[in-house]
Amino acid sequence: MKELIEIIVKNIVDSPEEVQVGEIVGEKTIVIELRVSQPDLGKVIGKQGRTARAMRTLLSAAAAKSNQRAVLEILE
Repeated sequence: MKELIEIIVKNIVDSPEEVQVGEIVGEKTIVIELRVSQPDLGKVIGKQGRTARAMRTLLSAAAAKSNQRAVLEILE
């Protein structure tokens, strides 16, 4: 899951070296924490949150295959 988000975000932002992706694994839930540089934050979120919503949808679909739930948190 972590790699999926990392690949997507690194291809969107201007500073891919500053992308940090963390993963917290629980019994049924995986929390993905995403940090990007301040100027790239708008690109990751997208207009009206469309890009972030699309990444969350992909993450949920990937997690559903392994009977888990995934949450994407975009941190500043």
